[in-house]
Amino acid sequence: MDKIPLTAAGHKKLDDELKQLKSVERPAIIRAIAEAREHGDLSENAEYHSAKEKQSFIEGRIKELEGVLSLADVINPAKMSGPVKFGATVHLVDEDTDEEKTYQIVGEYEADIEKGRLNLKSPLARALIGKDEGDSVEVRTPGGEKSYEILKIEYK
Repeated sequence: MDKIPLTAAGHKKLDDELKQLKSVERPAIIRAIAEAREHGDLSENAEYHSAKEKQSFIEGRIKELEGVLSLADVINPAKMSGPVKFGATVHLVDEDTDEEKTYQIVGEYEADIEKGRLNLKSPLARALIGKDEGDSVEVRTPGGEKSYEILKIEYK
């Protein structure tokens, strides 16, 4: 199986979520199921069915996180330099609107566009990989063609 690239912060966040699910969420849902069972007839017990559904979700998420963490390749961007690659924080300017944006290129399990963390597999990230400061990139997005200039590349 392929390794899954993660930053140290992304790895810690997933590991913390796994610990939370195993030590807090899982025991709480087990107690909720036991409580719901005490209410009698399970076929018409909405609390029981809801708790079982939540338990199924929690167990699935635990398995997913364990799988991701077992394949994790933790990369420290601070030890890198040069053209854009995984972990880079890239400062861009939209060549049409002059709007400046900053993104860090991260793995899919830690991507969050609202927080400026761009999935390595996204069209913009793929267009940026290998480019250097001052380069222009053309990106085909769902909203149409976009043109960006790379103002600055940081590894932190």
